[in-house]
Amino acid sequence: MTISRLAQFETLQSGFPTVLPADLRIYAIGDIHGRADLLDALARRIEEELPSAPADVLTIFLGDYVDRGLQSSTVVDWLSRNDFPTPFHALRGNHEEVLMRFLEDDSILENWRRFGGLETLHSYGVDISAAMRGKGYEEARRALLARLPDHHRQFLAQTRLTASYGDYFFCHAGAKPDVPLDRQKAEDLLWIRDEFLNHRGGWEKMIVHGHTPVCEPDVQANRINIDTGAFATSILTALALEGDSRRMLFAGRV
Repeated sequence: MTISRLAQFETLQSGFPTVLPADLRIYAIGDIHGRADLLDALARRIEEELPSAPADVLTIFLGDYVDRGLQSSTVVDWLSRNDFPTPFHALRGNHEEVLMRFLEDDSILENWRRFGGLETLHSYGVDISAAMRGKGYEEARRALLARLPDHHRQFLAQTRLTASYGDYFFCHAGAKPDVPLDRQKAEDLLWIRDEFLNHRGGWEKMIVHGHTPVCEPDVQANRINIDTGAFATSILTALALEGDSRRMLFAGRV
């Protein structure tokens, strides 16, 4: 597939006062889900911007590197080797959480195979023919353990749940309403959906998240969702933050 659509959108505004520290630019990247082609295109676009960037540039990946798309192992390999134009923080998504649970418990595959796990196993060279029929889960687990490079496993284990800079808080899924951001539970940061999405009140900071696919970035007064369903739409989104400005970058098809 030829990646030929890379667009930069105008500054986005909302009613929430949000500022980053001086001389810092952050790129937040939404759910990749095994689309190494889109990640590569977005990385090249970011690299093109670096000559005019401030002193410090940081990328924050919001999690869900694996599942659904067919290049999960490639995405993990790139990130585990720090193969990206800027320093970055890799946050954990619920799909990485499930993958790591599967490494210890083969029964996890009964549900995981229904939301992208088979694609991830296949990307690592695991025979999924039995798992597609609801069988051979332990054999699939052992095969993945044998094929999963140590640096991949270390990368997954070291993914963090949150990051916070200036007036922004970054996490995968969202945050529980009426709970301070520094007291959020891992379960909510990785899995929460409706309770968070329907909340109209604020937190201490603007929350930047993914997890729930949307047709286009969803900018609300209290949160910004940049999961544009890359595995299905072929559009991967990055939110560029600098000072009090925001803009979107997209990688995808015409």
